[in-house]
Amino acid sequence: MTRLPQTSPTGPIEASSWQRRRMRVRAATVVLAVAALCAISSGARSQSIMFSSGQNVVPSFEGWELKPDGTFDLLFGYLNRNLDEELDIPIGPDNTVEPGGPDRGQPTHFLPRRNRYVFRINVPKDFGAREVVWTLTIRGKTEKAYASLKPDYVIDKLLIMKDVGALGARKIERENKAPTVRIEGATQRTASVGEPLPLTALVSDDGIPSPKPVPERYPVTANALGLRVAWFVYRGAGKVTFDPEQFKVYTDYRSNSPWTPGWAPPPVPPDGKYPVKVTFGAPGTYVLRVMAHDGGLMSTQDVTVTVSPN
Repeated sequence: MTRLPQTSPTGPIEASSWQRRRMRVRAATVVLAVAALCAISSGARSQSIMFSSGQNVVPSFEGWELKPDGTFDLLFGYLNRNLDEELDIPIGPDNTVEPGGPDRGQPTHFLPRRNRYVFRINVPKDFGAREVVWTLTIRGKTEKAYASLKPDYVIDKLLIMKDVGALGARKIERENKAPTVRIEGATQRTASVGEPLPLTALVSDDGIPSPKPVPERYPVTANALGLRVAWFVYRGAGKVTFDPEQFKVYTDYRSNSPWTPGWAPPPVPPDGKYPVKVTFGAPGTYVLRVMAHDGGLMSTQDVTVTVSPN
């Protein structure tokens, strides 16, 4: 577990006060999870608050981490309010991060539902009380996420694992390390429309936690444990298909997601290689991301592909 400093980035703070703030963060997480479950249950009954498509995207500030060099990482995610529709919002006035933007590495292709810890922005040691703001506008609605170094927003790997439902086993809490992942070959590629592009990710993990499927009867935060690896579109508006088909990297209790009852991670290949063939339906520049997740912590790598007409 990350040892917490005795002063916050925005000023001195008593150790006991810091601990109380962390307890409030944990309590708020539980309250939000219960509220989300109630909303989902209510929506399933009324069919009035859940939409397959037609809704907007809300950016979220997940919290900040202290880095070994004394700087800070601000972590962002988002909620796509659609159950099924994927949305594209190009970098510009409708998808901007300030200051220093509009492009600070944020996604432009938004997968359905809640996606946590999607990208990071590093800020200096003297960032103080300033803010970084991520703004998204789509379908006439503008939403903003305000990131700051307020003490209540501090996170560490235990809170990250709690968010995805991996806590409960002491070995996982204390010993788990995130998988490592890298792209085999260049991270800048070219391709043509309709012609499959082979890509391979090299992944290793510490084997913690050991594989365990999602139970058929499970709490709302439960997800499968054990290493799983998937490719998906991070940027790019054209149709992209993957062979073999990839599982959903977001929460979907219905099918093909690490949160789906009965879903289990596939066997880990002995050579640690995860190949895929990617076919693009339209020209343009795409960023594909591969995610290695052990059920508690994750790592990602990106490859940029410039696709020309066939």
